[in-house]
Amino acid sequence: MSFKDRHDAGKRLAEALSSYRQTPDLLVLALPRGGVPVAWEVAQALDAELDVLVVRKLGVPWQPELAMGAIAGNGVRVLHDDMVSSLRIPEDEIEDIVRDETTELKRREASYRGDRPKPRIQDRTVIVVDDGLATGATMQAAVQALREQSPARITVAVPVSPPDSADDMKRYADEVVCLMQPPGFGSVGQWYQHFGQTSDDEVKELLGTA
Repeated sequence: MSFKDRHDAGKRLAEALSSYRQTPDLLVLALPRGGVPVAWEVAQALDAELDVLVVRKLGVPWQPELAMGAIAGNGVRVLHDDMVSSLRIPEDEIEDIVRDETTELKRREASYRGDRPKPRIQDRTVIVVDDGLATGATMQAAVQALREQSPARITVAVPVSPPDSADDMKRYADEVVCLMQPPGFGSVGQWYQHFGQTSDDEVKELLGTA
C-alpha cells in the first residue's frame, strides 16, 4: 500500500477521522510544509477550521534529514538525548542549529500567517496532521507546545509512521491515528508515489482557500 500523493493521503486519513465530523469547534493544525496538503483534505472533509503550527526539525549536523530534536514557536525544545549522546554532538553545534532554525521558524510563521491572528486553542479539540512520522521529534514538539495552551483534546493524525514512533506518540497525544505502520519503514517519502517538496506558495494558497 502506498499513497499517490499528499492529497490522496489526506483523503484516506479523513475517512479514518470521520467520527470527528460532528465535533463542535474542531481545529485541524498542519505541520508545514508537507503536512499542509494532507491537513487541507482532512479539514475539508470534516468541515473544520484549518491553520498551521510551525515547528522546525533540528537535524544532525552531518545528516540534516535525521532529526535529533525539534523546536516550536513558543520556546518548546525537544532533544533526543540518547541520540545526541551516542553521536557525540557538541553542545555549541546544537545551539548553532537551534539559532538558525529559530530564525527560519519565525520567517515561516510571518510568511504563512500574514496579518491573520493565531487560532484559539483553549478548550478545543485539535487534530494535528503531518505527512508522516519518522523519529516523531517535530510532532512531539508540536504537541508539547499545544499542551501549554490547554486544548480539550489533541489527536495526532498521520498517513504513515514506523511502529515505535507511533507507539511513542501515544505518551503525548490523547489519540494517535495512523493508517500504516510498516515494520520496514525506511522513510516517509518511500510510501508516496509522488513526494515532491511542498512550496511556501502552495502552503499559502491552500490556507487561503481553506
